[in-house]
Amino acid sequence: MNTPTTASLAAKVDAAVADVSASDAQRAVLERIAAQRERIAARRSARAQSLALRSSHVTTVPTAGSLAERAIAFARLHPVAVAAAAALALMLGPRRVIRWTAVALPLLAKFRR
Repeated sequence: MNTPTTASLAAKVDAAVADVSASDAQRAVLERIAAQRERIAARRSARAQSLALRSSHVTTVPTAGSLAERAIAFARLHPVAVAAAAALALMLGPRRVIRWTAVALPLLAKFRR
């Protein structure tokens, strides 16, 4: 009679348990991979959306509109130049800034015509 021994039965049971746990482990790995792919796809679509929004913004200063709108548009397009002008104004002081503005504004108005 060829009957299986206890050791061989235990080995078969251990192999079956290992297969089940291996498939659970594989399933867990596949779920993590799928979640990572979803995160990457979401990040990619968010980046594409932000690039589309950035490209839809105005890249020039509008010629029509109030002075405040044009100044805000200029400040958005040239933040370093605005910061440099503000630093220069702080260094010169309010009296000199007002004096030079009184000189520059009539000239700018004349060139605008």
